[in-house]
Amino acid sequence: MKKRWKPNVTVAAVIEKDGRFLLIEEHTPEGLRLNNPAGHLDPAESPQEGAVREVLEETACEFTPLAVVGIYLGRFQRPERGEDVTYLRIAYSGTVGEPLPGRTLDHGIVRTLWMTLDEVRASTGRHRSTMVLRSIEDHVAGRRYPLALITTEASVYMPDLAP
Repeated sequence: MKKRWKPNVTVAAVIEKDGRFLLIEEHTPEGLRLNNPAGHLDPAESPQEGAVREVLEETACEFTPLAVVGIYLGRFQRPERGEDVTYLRIAYSGTVGEPLPGRTLDHGIVRTLWMTLDEVRASTGRHRSTMVLRSIEDHVAGRRYPLALITTEASVYMPDLAP
């Protein structure tokens, strides 16, 4: 039987404050890269909950999602490592408070940065993926969809019933 193909689901946050966007600088196999606060969706959480968790882990700030910016499908390849991964990313826009006292950044995160749109555009060679700028550009263009666009069924939160 042929193995079923499935994309990796990630969530991301586009956070703008005073004309600057919150990005993180992180260690990757390709070196230091810039990314939106983002990461993989965990079991038993909605995409919105995942975005809130990822922002907290990567920035030490509490995130309040206000809208869905977009849903993106992209492919990433590392031929030298035999990797060919497709990502389905759900990007939210919203606000953050100040970093929580005593909260450390997730492993691999070097620092947070507030960058202007021009600085983000000028740094594309350091972006983790093309979805970093694309989601910010969509935010700037005014793309906002209601949070209710994405529904998480109750079955996501139920424990595995398999024997």
